[in-house]
Amino acid sequence: MRLLFGAAALLLLLVAGFLVYRNSGAGGTKQPAIKSLAVLPLKNLSGDASQDYLADGMTEALIGRLAGIHDLRVISRTSVMRYKDTKEALPEIAKTLGVDAIVEGSVIRDGNRIRVHAQLIRAATDEHFWSEAYDCELRDVLTLQSDVAQSIAQKVEVTITGEEHARLSSARTVDPEAYEAYLKGRYYWNKRTADSMPKAALYFEQAITKDPGYGAAYSGLADCSSGLAWHGFMSPAEVLPKAYAAAQKAVEIDPQSAEAHASLALVLDHKWDWAGAEVEFKRALELNPQYANAHHWYGDYLSIQGRHDEALVEAKRALELDPLNLMIGTWVGLRYYLASRYEGAIEQSQSTVDLDPNFAAAHLILGESYVQQGRHKEGLDELHEAARLSGDSPLYMAQVGVSLALAGEKKEALRAIRELQDISGKRYVSPYGVAQIYAALNDKEQTYKWLETAYRDRAVWMSYLAVDPVFDSIRSEDQFRDLLQRVGLPRVGTSWQQ
Repeated sequence: MRLLFGAAALLLLLVAGFLVYRNSGAGGTKQPAIKSLAVLPLKNLSGDASQDYLADGMTEALIGRLAGIHDLRVISRTSVMRYKDTKEALPEIAKTLGVDAIVEGSVIRDGNRIRVHAQLIRAATDEHFWSEAYDCELRDVLTLQSDVAQSIAQKVEVTITGEEHARLSSARTVDPEAYEAYLKGRYYWNKRTADSMPKAALYFEQAITKDPGYGAAYSGLADCSSGLAWHGFMSPAEVLPKAYAAAQKAVEIDPQSAEAHASLALVLDHKWDWAGAEVEFKRALELNPQYANAHHWYGDYLSIQGRHDEALVEAKRALELDPLNLMIGTWVGLRYYLASRYEGAIEQSQSTVDLDPNFAAAHLILGESYVQQGRHKEGLDELHEAARLSGDSPLYMAQVGVSLALAGEKKEALRAIRELQDISGKRYVSPYGVAQIYAALNDKEQTYKWLETAYRDRAVWMSYLAVDPVFDSIRSEDQFRDLLQRVGLPRVGTSWQQ
């Protein structure tokens, strides 16, 4: 009997030892679970730099697929693209991004065939523990993306729900020319410049013409058209109807697409359909809680509504998912600014300027925050720099005018208005910016005149009317409250909700 128990004990020890061995690394200890990863920009090995858009597009698509898994935190595209062609060590990149693992790989195109190689590296040890190559015809590239994402998900052993698995494995054939046009559209849209965004819109339209059932192309067109209005590159009356139609079509084609719902939410936000926008934002985040842009845009929506605590939560979540995204970092500062928390806005904006001193929007929020604190010289310096870096965008030039007016430089502020009016003969200039300058000059008649023009123009920046500190001096007036009511905004002011 004693011998029997001894044999049983020995067997148990052997089984336990095997289990430890099976689940251990080189040091004999169980490797920690992988709960977060970053997909570094796939290398273009085609020998043709003009094919970079293909490698960048494949990177973005793979990130999007993996980000749909709730149990896995995936860093967004903008942050990882900073490591394109980097020589920085992988453990250092992983530490900066705060991830457990890195995916790296390459793309080769040969005619209408594409080959993707991907490998997984454990961040802490630089251990390559999975590698695979895939190739297919370009028309089957969506299936290839699905296969790569599923392989990675299985290897990191995250929990995937049935709905997530269905989305992860779903794929369709796509017209090769439509796919190329779509990738070029995203490539130019990601630049967010006055020259690149109209070019992006043309490519998205080409993709739709080639493949009318390609939902992602409609979502891209919606984002692009919304961006043209928001950045002040084109009149909202000209581009928002196109954005709305495209976003609706994207949702109709793929109702399970978080990107499509977020695109529709953003258009509804710009159209002042507040209830509809919130429904769509929540649906997008339900489908993909890791879609950084959805958190980013929803945070802006919440600020507009005066829900400042919630807005900051969403903004910080977006930054967690995309920690090196300059626009998202800047807009965390904007969340503080619109809540009259100027020290927080300055600290956050300065940290973004430190990341990239040439990023205009960060200088803009930094300058506006200084101005609201009465630090006019510092504010004006930052706003002049923002305008210079933006290529003298009318949106930025208007804020220089506001700063001059609040500093008591009436002649210079009026000159800024004349400059904007001269520019309006050549390109779109939002009347909202002119109204801001007049409000800073305390010229109520002209302020309301230009606000009414902005209302008729459906100027996108009218969305900020309820929380823009520039209008604090007239916030309690009946005429201002009437405007708020017509835009559908609450009377919330700018005070931080404690």
